[in-house]
Amino acid sequence: MTAAPPQPPDDLPLAALFDPADVGQWQRLVASALVKARRMTPDDDPADAVRRLTSTTYDGIGVRPLYTQDDAIGDETVGVPGQAPFVRGSRASGSGPDGWDVRQRHLDPDPATTHEAVLADLENGVTSLWLNLGQGGLPLGSLAQVLDGVLLDLAPVVLDAGQDTEAAAAEFLALLDGQPGAEGNLGADPIGLRARQGAAEEPDLALLSRLATKAAGTKLRVATVDATIYHDAGASDAQELAASLATGVAYLRALTDAGLDIAEAFTQLEFRYAANADQFLVIAKLRAARRLWARVAEVCGVSDLPSVAQKQHVVTSSAMMTRRDPWVNLLRTTLATFGAGVGGADAVTVQPFDAAIGLPDAFSRRIARNTSSLLVMEAHLARVIDPAGGSWYVEQLTDELARAAWDRFTAIEAEGGMLATLDSGRFAAEVDEVWRERARNLALRKDPLTGVSEFPNLAEPAVVRKPFPTQPRNGLPVHRYAEEYENLRDAADGADQRPQIFLATIGPVAAYTARASFAGNLFQAGGLGTPDSGPGTDPAEIAAAFTASAATVVCLASSDKLYAEHAEPVAAALKQAGAQYVLLAGKPGEYAGVDGYVFLGVDALAVLRDLHRRIGIGS
Repeated sequence: MTAAPPQPPDDLPLAALFDPADVGQWQRLVASALVKARRMTPDDDPADAVRRLTSTTYDGIGVRPLYTQDDAIGDETVGVPGQAPFVRGSRASGSGPDGWDVRQRHLDPDPATTHEAVLADLENGVTSLWLNLGQGGLPLGSLAQVLDGVLLDLAPVVLDAGQDTEAAAAEFLALLDGQPGAEGNLGADPIGLRARQGAAEEPDLALLSRLATKAAGTKLRVATVDATIYHDAGASDAQELAASLATGVAYLRALTDAGLDIAEAFTQLEFRYAANADQFLVIAKLRAARRLWARVAEVCGVSDLPSVAQKQHVVTSSAMMTRRDPWVNLLRTTLATFGAGVGGADAVTVQPFDAAIGLPDAFSRRIARNTSSLLVMEAHLARVIDPAGGSWYVEQLTDELARAAWDRFTAIEAEGGMLATLDSGRFAAEVDEVWRERARNLALRKDPLTGVSEFPNLAEPAVVRKPFPTQPRNGLPVHRYAEEYENLRDAADGADQRPQIFLATIGPVAAYTARASFAGNLFQAGGLGTPDSGPGTDPAEIAAAFTASAATVVCLASSDKLYAEHAEPVAAALKQAGAQYVLLAGKPGEYAGVDGYVFLGVDALAVLRDLHRRIGIGS
């Protein structure tokens, strides 16, 4: 007789084969690892492991290594998809089977070139267009040519025309004659224009109501609240959110003062946020933004209407893009797009990998639009509604970020609103304070930039693109995280021959490789070549190799044990051979003949600027 197959138990917990664990056990295990790494001592309290591994955002929010059920946020705060406070998404169906709106930006001022690019994009996965017009963009009067052959009732168009917004909107509305179902945005953002271009003249908030009147009967929105201006100036996430809320509230006031119903006024706005490679902060920022805007709607008495949910257009960060090793930007934008998609963005613009260099070509635009296609069609990212929902970490981060942003928003309102804080300079000063902190972390390489401050490739072929047209910018500054390192690389590349820092590698390969690699990586971030002497301890041989390199600055690289015996005689031989400045890779010590030290946590930019000065680069 054949035995019956075993039947699974009715209740099979997923962790049934594992012994129960608690937070205290986790802390003890982590503390043990930190003791081995010399970041804790055996006498330290194991509970201190959490503090040792907690990082802090630029808003002062602590990001812990472990979150538990004790960190759960109440259901009343999170809600459900498609209902206020819209933390879990503005639509009950999520992004839908086709994912988010793939919105490609077009910056080329030539109408024929842009028309060709627009058709190629729409035929290959792009679902909406973002067009720059007016000063620095497409000439006014060229929309008919640019959009020839585009079905405007199927492909939404978002305009970005700065001070020419009203003329561009009139031109676009004329093209829509007979197509009332067309969607998109006329792109009015008078406060954003003030932040970008400075206080040339009083912002025309009445423009919003004039455009709303002209666009009546269509599905067009009239205003864009562009918070990427503040992100590009160096703002923290909470500052970016606060500025967007204050601007949005100012626009609601302008629209309702002109006679528009408050619920209708909410449907006239779209919010534009930046997404960088910190995917969890991006997710939390978008969820917090919807929650905060729902709170504004609640105060206005219209929170129960799904139509007041914040419409979000997310753009991969310009600040994080690099000109050097631009292929790494593909990884950065993929992470940013992932964060935008999981965070519930309605529309996503993936900047091409060459966006920091100049106008993108057909290949880089293709890769940009395919980033969304890959995440939606192959990774199936849009099949799950609010994938981050229920994550104690993300829910807690969303809550803390929302509270920090609301505090900043109410402070702006107390000063008189977004225009008042821009005019007073207070907001700009607060953003600059965050930028200085960020710049310090970039200099220390606490915020590493792969391909720029870490693992640079001095032999990379240059990527050449047609330059961007000049854009007016006299307001808040525009920063890129890589800019200081790339300035040093440019200066070194401009020399007749590649400037060199000679690596005096002392002892066998195993003894010097780690520190030689560290030092070489640091020096190359400033565009400096790093020839080395190879294995050996003979001061005369090392000095002879130095002389052959034609370098004037040298860095010793070895172990602490070998430094004790060989650092001083090698340094003396190098000085006798003509070395003008001798560095040592390692912790600062007392070695005769050594002038400076490079080590983990050193101010890399300060070191590189000093070396450029000593070598005579740019002088």
